Amino acid sequence: MEKGPHAFRTISEVADELHVPQHTLRLWETQFQQVRPMKRGGGRRYYRPDDVVLLGRIADLLYNQGYTVKGVQRLLREGTLASVTSSGVLGGVEEQDATVLVDAPVAHPAIEDSITGDYQQIEAVAAELPAAIEAGLEEALVAVMGQNIRLRADLADVLVELEAMRRKILA
Repeated sequence: MEKGPHAFRTISEVADELHVPQHTLRLWETQFQQVRPMKRGGGRRYYRPDDVVLLGRIADLLYNQGYTVKGVQRLLREGTLASVTSSGVLGGVEEQDATVLVDAPVAHPAIEDSITGDYQQIEAVAAELPAAIEAGLEEALVAVMGQNIRLRADLADVLVELEAMRRKILA
């Protein structure tokens, strides 16, 4: 028995329909804030028809059109996802159905401000990362070089002892 077009789908049904593994759908939940399936007791996921359309659009952009995850995130954030696909139909759903998902306003201004603030904090941390990584690499390099010097000194001492033993044995 096949489900109707407006029925909720399990993660396995969505994964089969979109030809992606289930773990990929779970990953996309963490990467795309717009993907929020309903979760029931025991953590079982149920995807709304709109969720399936959005996931289909994401899969198309990533796998067929060559977008990166960051590129798709940007399209979702800017609300331009609906105009990107090359064909008008994806997975049997009209393109206009997906537009509703992307162009819907944020429910509450405080949420939008919070998201914007979080994004700005993430950008600030990301801007500092190269310098922090470089500083960490310099510290690690200095530590490795110091260890290298100590190991060379230890090896030189061992070599001196071996030469002394060799002379005793040959004498």
